[in-house]
Amino acid sequence: MSNNIEITGNISKDMPEKEISVRDTFGLDVDMKVPAFADANEYVPDFDPDYLFDRDTTMALLAGFAFNRRVMVQGYHGTGKSTHIEQVAARLNWPCIRINLDSHISRIDLIGKDAIVVRDGQQVTEFREGILPWALQHPVALVFDEYDAGRPDVMFVIQRILEVQGKLTLLDQNKVIRPHGAFRLFSTANTVGLGDTSGLYHGTQQINQGQMDRWNIVTTLNYLPHDAEVNIILAKAKTYGESPDGKEKVSAMVRVADLTRSAFINGDISTVMSPRTVLTWAENAEIFGDLGFAFRVTFLNKCDELERATVAEFYQRCFGEDLPDSAANVLVA
Repeated sequence: MSNNIEITGNISKDMPEKEISVRDTFGLDVDMKVPAFADANEYVPDFDPDYLFDRDTTMALLAGFAFNRRVMVQGYHGTGKSTHIEQVAARLNWPCIRINLDSHISRIDLIGKDAIVVRDGQQVTEFREGILPWALQHPVALVFDEYDAGRPDVMFVIQRILEVQGKLTLLDQNKVIRPHGAFRLFSTANTVGLGDTSGLYHGTQQINQGQMDRWNIVTTLNYLPHDAEVNIILAKAKTYGESPDGKEKVSAMVRVADLTRSAFINGDISTVMSPRTVLTWAENAEIFGDLGFAFRVTFLNKCDELERATVAEFYQRCFGEDLPDSAANVLVA
């Protein structure tokens, strides 16, 4: 190999131009300021004014943005791990790109590949950068979703950039890429690198402990306390908050979700209601004017047929009425 390796520096000089108060922006009682960009661009996530932040997760993510720490957010699915990162980025006007590390993402997708293009009427081969070299050279927060489901060859590529000053070497191009000063790296995972020890997350892998050690901060985001989730639903589905009856309905809906989560964690059912599912249920109930029917089309029909009677029982327990799928209404031939 040639020794003439090109060192590619930052292709963009953009760095955060201001600092914002964590207390004023996120409502956390801490004296901390975090760098932020003055203006949003097309890569900045949409701002959700009603989003409620979990304190521990928010502090971990803010440390990642402010001090260039590599942060992993671990927890059960449907807890809003990726959304949490996006909403922090939205308030910092920090461009954010998510990549789902499913089995279809390969090393070539991340690094890039040679492609045939037509120039001046001639077919020529040129290297097209993948998402990783591009993100490294820009002021971007890169989020790897389902990090513990990544293929081994992909994980070793990522390991190269887990160091704060980690450079990416493109061997085919004789090029070394230095990370942009505002490049940040985050990940979400259902497990904490130990593989699927519970039987709930088939397809997850054990992560090399040398690689896990390179994640500077690991925080856990699990399902919210009952009252906090009720407040989130009421903030989104505002019509329910206009009457005591509406608030009680939302509280009962969250109790149903809590029961599905307990059953899921215990291995009794294989599908779980996330806060997003509860919100969709509330919205569908407004459309149909029927809470029970909305529950069936929003969640119950997604469940395994053998588990529907159990889930319908949760509904009956919280609302005092049977669904057609409940054990009381199932006819035995």
